[in-house]
Amino acid sequence: MREYNHDAIRATLERARAGDRALLGLEEADELARAAGIAVPRSALAASATEASGLAAGMGFPVALKVSSPDIAHKTEAGAVIVNLASAAEVEQAFRKLLANAKSYKADARIDGVLVQRMAPAGKELIVGALTDPSFGKVVAFGLGGVLVEALADVTFRLTPVDAGEAARMLRSVRGSALLDSMRGGGPVNREALASLITTVSHLVEDFPEIAEVDLNPVFATPEGVQAADVRILLDFSPPVARYRPSQQEILSAMNRIMRPRSLAVIGASAEEGKIGNSVVKNLIGGGFRGAIYPIHPTLSEVLGRKALRSVKEVKGELDLAIFTVPARLVPPLLVECGEKGVAGAVLIPSGFAETGNVALQREAVEVARRYNLRLLGPNIYGFYYTPENLCATFCTPYDVKGKVALSSQSGGVGMAILGFSRSTKTGVSAIVGLGNKADVDEDDLLTFFEDDPNTDVVAMHLEDLKDGRAFAEVARRVSRKKPVVVLKAGRTGAGARAARSHTAALAGNDRVYDDVLRQCGVVRAYSLNDLLEFARCLPLLPAPKGENVLIITGAGGSGVLLADACVENGLQLMAMPSDLDQAFRKLIPPFGAAGNPVDITGGEPPATYRNAIRLGLEDPRVHALVLGYWHTIITPPMVFARLAGEVIEEYRKKGVNKPVVASLVGDIEVEQACAWLFDRGVPSYPYTTEKPVAVLGAKYRWARAAALIY
Repeated sequence: MREYNHDAIRATLERARAGDRALLGLEEADELARAAGIAVPRSALAASATEASGLAAGMGFPVALKVSSPDIAHKTEAGAVIVNLASAAEVEQAFRKLLANAKSYKADARIDGVLVQRMAPAGKELIVGALTDPSFGKVVAFGLGGVLVEALADVTFRLTPVDAGEAARMLRSVRGSALLDSMRGGGPVNREALASLITTVSHLVEDFPEIAEVDLNPVFATPEGVQAADVRILLDFSPPVARYRPSQQEILSAMNRIMRPRSLAVIGASAEEGKIGNSVVKNLIGGGFRGAIYPIHPTLSEVLGRKALRSVKEVKGELDLAIFTVPARLVPPLLVECGEKGVAGAVLIPSGFAETGNVALQREAVEVARRYNLRLLGPNIYGFYYTPENLCATFCTPYDVKGKVALSSQSGGVGMAILGFSRSTKTGVSAIVGLGNKADVDEDDLLTFFEDDPNTDVVAMHLEDLKDGRAFAEVARRVSRKKPVVVLKAGRTGAGARAARSHTAALAGNDRVYDDVLRQCGVVRAYSLNDLLEFARCLPLLPAPKGENVLIITGAGGSGVLLADACVENGLQLMAMPSDLDQAFRKLIPPFGAAGNPVDITGGEPPATYRNAIRLGLEDPRVHALVLGYWHTIITPPMVFARLAGEVIEEYRKKGVNKPVVASLVGDIEVEQACAWLFDRGVPSYPYTTEKPVAVLGAKYRWARAAALIY
């Protein structure tokens, strides 16, 4: 607990609770802020114009007047605030005008009085706030404030609580960060005081969870310190329902039995071609699953040559997994049988649950599962693949290209796109998992399993929402320190469902919070399905960079410019060329070429020039990553370039020099074969585009920074 005046804060909140009020009055909000150690101007509540002028004279002019009403959250739009009043006469006149404005805005508004407040010292206008996000819970916000706060929307969010280091990063992450420094004669703001204010607000909403939203706008920041000129605090005394969350060990125990089952049952197995229950059994057998497979059907004697049983209770010995292919209405009673048998997990393929409005049936299935400590995958899913066990627990096409990439999707259609892309690009996968309605098992359960899975080096996830953003963030923060986690969040352009009760809430379109929190947790965010898949494909191929210096070597000046643009857009740092390295490159390229960065060797050069330039970039320890741009010519055909580049890169790998290298090849269709050849040798290479290879490199850098591999 922070060093607040805890009793004063609690007393203020309890008065509001007793009055069934969701919005603190202005005087109460200021009192609570002071009790929390937040600097606010001197203020007092006046009941009459005469009292207001007397209070103003005692404080000293200029002052501001604000109507205090639980029914008027946005004072500016109601004309309920007037600033820079310089005399008693102005105060009395403003008092009467404010009351008239308030009644005109909302005739039945309850008026507690008018707050008289000493004007804060002029400074940079900022906003600091907090809100309760539906996915992540309490988050703290910082951005440029004042009257244009919602128009500029230059704000960043973090999960609470934040420490001083994270608060300092928030100050640097807004687009207008430079405004906090000296500009046009004004001194820099006191960043330490500003960061302290952010941490205070973040701890305040953690320690007092009934505080739903805090809005400090504007906060005036000066070289001396910070002061919140306006404080709005909204409350919610209905505690959120705690989500069921097993311990990490319980999750691992169940997920290991689900992903690596020694025995499994297909409930609803069918002997009829074209039925889901038939396809699942066929995939399990055809995929080479080495464990025991038990078809379950009330009347059949066998399915695809396997003896069928009437119930899972007839299975002799332990049963790890049950795959359901029966109609939705039959799921709950059959889950009871699985629970009594001690099954660890159930894969619910059927639809007809919450996604069709049948919430009660889904809730019933979950209640049964909870009773027996049985984990549910789905419902409404295509199943899952785990290639190390030759496990193809799905009715979709089989997949057997083994590798180190684990993918999941909330959508069946996206799952099939993952499957098709993986097959087309020969991407080796460890797992492809459908999550569907996520009635139980969700992304944080999968991450917990993949965290220490020796068969997985990168985890890529498509999601539409997070049932428990806090739990996901906790696990993702831990996993991303070890291996990349890539997320494609669908619905990022939709309007947030949150009511704009405060400036902070209005700014927090749900995707904006997702973006900042995922970054805070070290997650690499993809903004398209293709990016998700390409990042998943390429991140295991690229070694982690050892520094920020990126060098472009190209055979075409135009491509070099586009590659440089892409580097900037992806947050990559183009290396400032040292003079000695510059001279070394100039010895390789013709006089009409260009050294510097990009290095343009020109398109008319023979293969040796490409080879020597790449070698020079690899052997210089000041260069941390290479972006190669190839231009198709007969002098150096595409496959000649691919082979020489691959040979040089492999030569240096054997010497222990393993830098990330990506390539863009532009030219006729032969560049496609050259790219495929390079990809097979661990060099992400793309034809006809300068953006894609740099985006892949940028994703690797974002992960490396988050994992503290680059400082």
